[in-house]
Formats: sequence, structure tokens, C-alpha cells
Amino acid sequence: MRIRIVDAFTDRPFAGNPAGVLLLDAFPDDGWLQNVALEVNHAETAFAHPLADGGEADWALRWFTPAVEVAMCGHATLATAHVLHSTGAHRGPVRFATRSGVLVATTGEDGAVTLDFPTAPLTAVDVPDGVAEALGTVPLTAFDTGPNIGDLLVEVADERTVHALRPDLKALAAHSERGVIATARAGNPALGYDFVSRCFFPNVGIDEDPVTGSAHTALAPYWSERLGRPALTGLQASPRSGRVRTEVRGERTLLSGRAVTVIEGDLLV
Repeated sequence: MRIRIVDAFTDRPFAGNPAGVLLLDAFPDDGWLQNVALEVNHAETAFAHPLADGGEADWALRWFTPAVEVAMCGHATLATAHVLHSTGAHRGPVRFATRSGVLVATTGEDGAVTLDFPTAPLTAVDVPDGVAEALGTVPLTAFDTGPNIGDLLVEVADERTVHALRPDLKALAAHSERGVIATARAGNPALGYDFVSRCFFPNVGIDEDPVTGSAHTALAPYWSERLGRPALTGLQASPRSGRVRTEVRGERTLLSGRAVTVIEGDLLV
């Protein structure tokens, strides 16, 4: 079977967030899926298979990190939509049946993919004891992002602080289900983005995720309220880096970006 590595939320190879993508006839057992994800060893590997015509979704989709299955993943969904479109395996908008409900991906004429995801419910919380020490800076605010994501979202002083973070990942793991999203307002919006973020997910085997679509379902409503605009662009300031265009539409958030297939080959097991 064919396996592809796709860089998502970028228009050039070796940037953005790489994801493995396998299109299957059906899902094998979970142990096999987990072993493939461990072998691929990227933040997520996506597995998809077509569903019967006439249902609420076109393809079933699951996501695995090298350690666990996750409930939501933006960049691997974008990568899967890119593969379906570029190979001709699916035409038009594609509806994915997932653990987070039906997620729709639409590919534009320019190849950009727009994902329709549920908006994360944000609940203000006190900054947990130990987070400042683990993160290496004192957060200004903290929010729980709800069960689909399971992150702690914190705003820090400024963009330079986000870039400079060198967290104690073992200590950080105690403070959320998946990890911690650190964010700040863009230092210079003239550069084409409105806010910056970095995402640390030690509890699912990912020290720092390069570009996290699911995190932007929380970042988008947070910054849209702060900045007074529904449509924004976020820069995830990891070493690989990538940009996510966001638009909040009430209970749904649109996430848009491009993708590039960098490796294609045969899986021999």
C-alpha cells in the first residue's frame, strides 16, 4: 500500500508539520495502526478509508501519534485532504467521520485546504501552581480548552517570550491532558500574522508540535475576541514554523493552509 509524508500548513517542503497518510480499504487492528505511527514517527499519522455512499461522511479518519490515538488533529486532516485531492481519490469537499464528529475539508482551486472544525470552548482558570516554573515565564492568563483538545492555553508577555521558551517538559506534563499552548500577540502585524504560538505535548509523545491545527480552534476564538476580528492569521513559531489562517463562525472555526507531499513509497507490511 502507498504511504505518503505530507508537510502541512506550508507551501514549501521541509517546513510546516509533517504527517504520514495512508489510504486503506478498511481499518486493521489498532495495534497495527499504532505500530505504523511509531514507525513513521511524526507528530501524527492519519489513516483513512472510504465509506459507503449516502451516509453523513465520505471517509473514516483516525489519527495516531507515535504513542497514542488522539481525538482531533488538524494538520494530518489537512494532509489527508491534500492527498485525496492530489491523487484524484476524492473530488470536491470531503466529509471525514472522526472521534470529533464529522469534519469537512474543502480544497480550493489554488490547492489551499480549508478545514471546518468545532470551536474549542474556553474556560478561564487560575494559572496552576508550577506552570510558570515549568514553562520558564509567568503566564498572564490561563484557559482550559475543553475535552476535544485537552490543553492548557496560556498567554505570555510578548512574541519574544514565545520564541525564547525552553520549558521543562517533564514538569509541564503534569498540568494538562495533552499539553500546553503558549501564545502572544504578534510583535509586528505588518509581517502578515496576528498572533504567535508554540505547542508542547509531552503527554502524547510530542515534545513540541511544529504546527497544530487543533490548537488553533482555541487560539482563534481567544484572539478574535481580543482583537475584535473573526478572521486572523496565526504563526506557530516552532523551528519548522507554519501559518494557519483562521475564521471563527460561532461554534465552528475554519482553519486554512496549504500542503506539500515530500515522500511517497510502499509500506511493505
